Amino acid sequence: MATSGTHSFNLDLNLLVEEAFERCGKELRTGYDLRTATRSLNLLTIEWANRGINLWTVEQGTIPLIQGTATYDLPTTTIDLISQVIRTGTGTTQADITISRISNPTYASIPSKNDTGRPIQVYIDRQAEIPKITLWPIPNDGSYTFVYWFLKRIADAGTGANTQHIPFRFLPCMVAGLAYYLSLKIPEAGPKIQFLKQEYEEQWLLASTEDREKATLSITPRQSYV
Repeated sequence: MATSGTHSFNLDLNLLVEEAFERCGKELRTGYDLRTATRSLNLLTIEWANRGINLWTVEQGTIPLIQGTATYDLPTTTIDLISQVIRTGTGTTQADITISRISNPTYASIPSKNDTGRPIQVYIDRQAEIPKITLWPIPNDGSYTFVYWFLKRIADAGTGANTQHIPFRFLPCMVAGLAYYLSLKIPEAGPKIQFLKQEYEEQWLLASTEDREKATLSITPRQSYV
């Protein structure tokens, strides 16, 4: 049996929006239809960020630390850090040392914020326009590197010919989510709102379940001896 031999199916913005409108029982006809759908699509991807970790948005970053400097900028696309270490040495002497994350109140309660040494704690300010980290103690030399893994914002929808910044397995979820969002704005689609919302949640569950780590979890019971 002959097959296409291709594995590259994708939807650009125009096709994605067209499919979502069709699920609402409407046609994509005007420039305004495309603009309002693009706006809804950008809001949808922000909602995805609020739902938790999406593995395809996790990236690694590094910040060479400077002696006497406690605060550093993170990329503006940072949603949150999920893991971080202090790296020392290079080559065969390289070592990654865990650094614990602390809250704003905990950092504020440190009486000796100007202490210097190898940083062992980090406060992450996600509320600033440019996310920042503040280390304690302040680095006492320039041999340390702050290595981190962060959740990155999904790229904006862009224009009609752009494809979306998502793995292929999330395409059904994105179409279903956009159809649900549009149904809230299209009066004729009102009777379909609950159905489209249910379909969206089902597609999200399928995609997000597939997007989880597959590493084996091994639990060894602790033995006690009398």
